[in-house]
Amino acid sequence: MIAQYEKLFKALGDKSRLRILKMLELRPMCVCEIRYILKLSQPTVSGHLKILKEAGLVKDKKNGLWVTYSIKKDRLNNGVLNILKNLEKDSQIRKDLKLVESISREIVSRL
Repeated sequence: MIAQYEKLFKALGDKSRLRILKMLELRPMCVCEIRYILKLSQPTVSGHLKILKEAGLVKDKKNGLWVTYSIKKDRLNNGVLNILKNLEKDSQIRKDLKLVESISREIVSRL
């Protein structure tokens, strides 16, 4: 049990992963969309998503060529997401969320 909490706190201990969680709260996203917003490389974003998935915070779903990531809904994650509500006051998070609403994977994948 302590190992799972260790993974959870490790996952929450990085600014980029917190930003990813806030974006995924709005809607499911693919790596290319997250990469576009965070301005990070594809391998870096994939690494962050792997850590979030191992911590049980996100799940993935393959749909053809696309892998879409979303928040994994359960009681523990609902508690974590409630704590993260305060991040909505952060200016960077607000910018990220505006971008999430204005992009799509079809557009971003062509850039």
